[in-house]
Amino acid sequence: MSTQAYMPNPPSVPEWLNKGDNAWQMTAATLVGLQSMPGLVILYASIVKKKWAVNSAFMALYAFAAVLICWVLLCYRMAFGDQLFPFWGKGAPALGQKYLIRQAVVPESVNYTRDGVLEVPSEPLYPMATLVYFQFTFAAITMILLAGSVLGRMNIRAWMAFVPLWLIFSYTVGAFSLWGGGFLYHWGVIDYSGGYVIHLSSGIAGFTAAYWVGPRIKSDRERFPPNNILLMLAGAGLLWMGWSGFNGGAPYAANIAASVAVLNTNICAATSLLVWTTLDVIFFGKPSVIGAVQGMMTGLVCITPGAGVVQSWAAIVMGILSGSIPWFTMMILHKKSVLLQKVDDTLGVFHTHAVAGLLGGLLTGLFAEPVLCNIVLPVQGSRGAIYGKNGGKQFVKQIVAALFVIVWNLVSTTIILLVIKIFLPLRMPDHELMIGDDAVHGEEAYALWGDGEKYDPTRHGAIFGAPELEPNDHGNGAARGVIINL
Repeated sequence: MSTQAYMPNPPSVPEWLNKGDNAWQMTAATLVGLQSMPGLVILYASIVKKKWAVNSAFMALYAFAAVLICWVLLCYRMAFGDQLFPFWGKGAPALGQKYLIRQAVVPESVNYTRDGVLEVPSEPLYPMATLVYFQFTFAAITMILLAGSVLGRMNIRAWMAFVPLWLIFSYTVGAFSLWGGGFLYHWGVIDYSGGYVIHLSSGIAGFTAAYWVGPRIKSDRERFPPNNILLMLAGAGLLWMGWSGFNGGAPYAANIAASVAVLNTNICAATSLLVWTTLDVIFFGKPSVIGAVQGMMTGLVCITPGAGVVQSWAAIVMGILSGSIPWFTMMILHKKSVLLQKVDDTLGVFHTHAVAGLLGGLLTGLFAEPVLCNIVLPVQGSRGAIYGKNGGKQFVKQIVAALFVIVWNLVSTTIILLVIKIFLPLRMPDHELMIGDDAVHGEEAYALWGDGEKYDPTRHGAIFGAPELEPNDHGNGAARGVIINL
């Protein structure tokens, strides 16, 4: 075992490196990664109809891997590199040794205030490699959240083409504009950890994609029960616990803002879950487990843009609103809206992410506390509208930023899909939609035949060397049981 790490001045520990911050940032990144792998993989595989379990999980699995390669080859520096346009960075690889081991910096581009004063960038006390990985996990989960809108019918080849294109032409624009030194960043828009960059963008892009891809087949739209609610809860649990890294890692340091953000995140999620469940009981007579998960998610999404800059009482208020307003849009408004009925948003990503993300961004414009803002934000003097002294300007900034994100994602997603459509069909053919996973992947999630499916050794394989079943009293070889000689 090497003892070099414990030398007085090891080369791997430069003077600017803070081991605590570096350790927390990599831990936070791993927590966010676990939200996708395996969190959303499990959640998607379990919350859909049995015949779509494999396909839904694979869409998330593929996106996670594809985003990482695109991220280090080009996209990180489009989102956080030198400025090309006020809303976009210069794309370049983030793979070289000299780039990755130097101290991290955000933004990389030089900027001056209106008074001609050079803005001081944030310089986290760890290497660029840590920041590149941390921001990758955010890009990946955005892509996977978007997938929730098109589960159960999008052509897998079209999805494979869509992932890198949307990452390049949509995600990097929002990330640079709000986080990487773009015009919204310098204007002072508050998006603490991705209410706009991640959730509003994925909700709007997902809804747009669902429109262009088209709906599921009629039988799937009418009946789409989860195939495993307990596994769905396991995936949701990973999502909830991983959010401590999601919001706790946003200050780029293991500081007091991270502590406030983690506490507020859990307070808002718990409040929202309870409110959503209460509304289900009042209006439908039963507490829905799926509803509880949706309430949990809207709470997590809503607090994200303001987690480190609002007080904990405000987190409760935001939880009450995130458990009720998206509930209303999903359970009441959706059934009355012709547009919402027409667009087949499989998992309701528009409600749980677009509505909740927009709500959180606007509420942050109201509740952002001045002292907390000065701890975290690059633009000093920011404050929510309730704190007076021109706080109303912050609310206006939040509205303008939301409109930019909505319009950009609607237009860019539409163009990307229409280009892909020239070469590939966006929707699976009907015969694949009728069968599901077995037709698309040649694989099925569960080898279960209790629902009347016939055991077929050519498809299901021999069970511990058991011979092919002969027809019996139970009917034409139905697999009611197999005797195994040990």
